[in-house]
Amino acid sequence: MHVELFTSFRSVFFTDRQGLNEPTVPVKKTGTNYLRRNIPQLFFPPRLCASAAKNWYLNLQIIPMSRLIIALLLMTSQLHAQTKAPIKFLALGDSYTIGESVAVDERWPEQLAAALRAKGKQIDGPRIIGVTGWRTDQLKKAIEEAQLKNDYGMVSLLIGVNNQYQKRTAESYAPEFEELLNIAIKLAGGKKENVFVVSIPDYGYTPFGKPRQAEITAAIDKFNETNLAITKRLGVRYVNITDLTREGLEKPEYVAGDGLHPSGKMYALWVKRILPVLGY
Repeated sequence: MHVELFTSFRSVFFTDRQGLNEPTVPVKKTGTNYLRRNIPQLFFPPRLCASAAKNWYLNLQIIPMSRLIIALLLMTSQLHAQTKAPIKFLALGDSYTIGESVAVDERWPEQLAAALRAKGKQIDGPRIIGVTGWRTDQLKKAIEEAQLKNDYGMVSLLIGVNNQYQKRTAESYAPEFEELLNIAIKLAGGKKENVFVVSIPDYGYTPFGKPRQAEITAAIDKFNETNLAITKRLGVRYVNITDLTREGLEKPEYVAGDGLHPSGKMYALWVKRILPVLGY
């Protein structure tokens, strides 16, 4: 960026002055003289400042005032154009996204946003649309009611555990999940690369689910096979965190105080799994 600004600046000041009839400003003892002496320090990085200043004094005797103004405006507009807007983050899901028995900053979307900010990314949000107990159909209705704009730079989707818990089949889950994923893509402005799906955790490895662990695990596997196949077919990135959640019985610190949902420490592991999939 600095090189581009330097090139643009030189193109305004150091061109052939023949044929110019504009009034000029003497270098000596003027306010413009102060600007000429200090602009290299203002607009060039330290490693370029010395060479820029050298060219400045070698090439510059008198400058048309209009050129000085044009150059300053040019550099300001280029700096403004290269300032990127924050990435709007939308997280769609259920209790696993909104979090249960964890602090707000321990939710995985919040931890992910914080991790991305630490890497220099500007993140707006996350905005979370998710309520404990929601199935796919309830999430779809909530999205419709929210009247969201299709301008999100990052959209996540994690949904399906309540379909399984409420005895819905994976076959009935499939078309509803696919519809939601298409909605997520639309909300990302049609950019599939800005969308990712998170697999359904296995709550069979929690104190709540332990008595029916084998049954729950088999069902969760079937639901995840379904959403993985749809995600791949639609060309969207997929993050498998299910294996991490199967450490819940061996490591109680990975389960929240309600004995069912992930703790902040477990969500931190999710974020570490998500970041490489997003390219970080």
